[in-house]
Amino acid sequence: MKRSIIMSITLVVVSLGLTISTRAQSAAGVKSESVTYTDGVSTLIGFVAYDSTSTKKRPAILIAPEWWGVTDYTRNRAKQLAAQGYIAFVIDYYGNGTVATNPTDAVALATPYYKDPQLSKRRFDAALAQVKTYSVTDPSKVAAVGYCFGGSMIFNAAKLGADIKGVADIHGGLLGVPPVKGMLKAKVLACHGADDQFIKDAEVLEFKKQMDSIGADYKYIDYRGATHAFSNPEATALGLKFNMPIAYNEAADKGSWQAMTEFFDRIFK
Repeated sequence: MKRSIIMSITLVVVSLGLTISTRAQSAAGVKSESVTYTDGVSTLIGFVAYDSTSTKKRPAILIAPEWWGVTDYTRNRAKQLAAQGYIAFVIDYYGNGTVATNPTDAVALATPYYKDPQLSKRRFDAALAQVKTYSVTDPSKVAAVGYCFGGSMIFNAAKLGADIKGVADIHGGLLGVPPVKGMLKAKVLACHGADDQFIKDAEVLEFKKQMDSIGADYKYIDYRGATHAFSNPEATALGLKFNMPIAYNEAADKGSWQAMTEFFDRIFK
């Protein structure tokens, strides 16, 4: 009996060691680079990351950034997803890799995409087409995650009929384009900060009402004590610098990341 227990423990330790080793090898093999592409009108500069040590086809995750644009934050998220076995592609909504350095510029850059959902859908579709050009992409398995502004953009794209498996809206807008039954093909995950001052309780209630009205496959999670931009480690400093009610929340960050990865596991089965 004692020998059996020791052998069982040994097997668990060996299995854990192999898992950690595999993940470490995957992270070490991640290739990442900026990518110039086009939506047919504008030049866009996105970012791609994937494990280059394998030629195996894998699911693709499109990443829609916060209103700051394509920053180190979203590039690092792409690398994290690549280390987990995905090919990840960060969408450039503003064109030419433009990045806002203050809220005034961010509002000016983001507003046209809130006003014109078809414009944001065109940028989304361009990134979707681009990620499918990679030989390691499984074109039948694509999803998207968006943060703040990006969450609103990918959710709008999904409601406008984007052919993807799922969308994870992380502290992003919950309304935007009204959903129409049959148009929303993607499953939906919404991770929200319960203390988010930009997204009020009325918006949350309306979101749930809209999703229920069309029989959408969705999950809503809120995180107590979390504000807007809770997943970005730089949010607290940015909030203080620009007097915005945003802050990093480690528990909500880790919780939403786990919820997102479990969501992707489910939709890609």
